[in-house]
Amino acid sequence: MQLLPTMTTAEVRDRNARVALLPVGSFEQHGPFLPLITDTVVACAVAREIADAYPVLPLPPLTISCSHEHAAWPGTVSVSARTLHAVVRDVAGSLRRSGVERLVLVNGHGGNYVLGNVVQESHGAMALFPGLGDWEAARRAAGLETPADGDMHAGELETSVLLHVQPELVRPGYETADHLADERPHLLTLGLAPYTDSGVVGRPSLGSAAKGRDLLASLVESFGEYLAVLG
Repeated sequence: MQLLPTMTTAEVRDRNARVALLPVGSFEQHGPFLPLITDTVVACAVAREIADAYPVLPLPPLTISCSHEHAAWPGTVSVSARTLHAVVRDVAGSLRRSGVERLVLVNGHGGNYVLGNVVQESHGAMALFPGLGDWEAARRAAGLETPADGDMHAGELETSVLLHVQPELVRPGYETADHLADERPHLLTLGLAPYTDSGVVGRPSLGSAAKGRDLLASLVESFGEYLAVLG
């Protein structure tokens, strides 16, 4: 799967997109079987499918974001919420200067809470996708078995998407890596480590390429409403 758009400036001009897509991933542990770049792969997969279906401008991803709750595991890298906020605003400003007035943040990491505030402050110039309702619709369409609260990290959903778009990134062991920790009352204070030794919270054993395919198809359908709202 191509993580970076390869269009030329002439091709962007001819596309004449009014809305850009910025995938926002992360670089954080995803257990022993999924890569650190998992959230970025997911965000890029969603953005790529949308760009194939709608006249939008796909941008290269932000690959390091707010993953502080995963700091206990090697390889995890984060920036501050303040930095992520500033980068997104700078990207939006640059786009406006080149004639693209609207920006959709395609978020692949649940810990990027600050993105909601950036969108609030844009006064209608940005959107955050997928929303909770979009994820729920996609989970139903794909037949995911794990409840959303339990499918928190490196579980059924993320494993399914990677099995569909880049199965070579999924290492052996996901079939026996299930770990349930539905109650995580102090996650923001203590991080994820008190709730899982492996870094997994969910049931990756239930993942499949077919579920990943159907999940992405549902998200593409949901995106049409966002495009209409942005005008």
